[in-house]
Amino acid sequence: MKTVKIIIVAVLSVVLGSNSYAQMHDHSQMDMSKTKMDAKTNMASTKTETIKVLGECETCQATIEKASKVDGVSKANWDKSTKLLTLVYDPSKVKSDDIQKKIAAVGYDTEKYKADDKVYAKLNACCKYVRKK
Repeated sequence: MKTVKIIIVAVLSVVLGSNSYAQMHDHSQMDMSKTKMDAKTNMASTKTETIKVLGECETCQATIEKASKVDGVSKANWDKSTKLLTLVYDPSKVKSDDIQKKIAAVGYDTEKYKADDKVYAKLNACCKYVRKK
């Protein structure tokens, strides 16, 4: 019986000791060289923005999101029902206007840029939306 108590105490000591050690991580030693930090807030500098992009279907969604994912963009999601593209990007690497130009270049109108008529004409029939003049 005494041996069983010693084994239980030993197992508990090992489990609790390793759990305590896991909580003592020194974050000052982390490599932050790959994360762009804002000098004022000491936080990674990203911007979230929503942009109106015209389109109709899942093919549009795939094309719009693919065109949006340029260097500096970490997330691009287009919602078919609201026609809104949500972007998360690093403004020190890319500008919203540059992203919108890329989207217009593949045939979709944005808030600021209209797609070229020839490019729009090449879209699949299901992708064609009512264009404003």
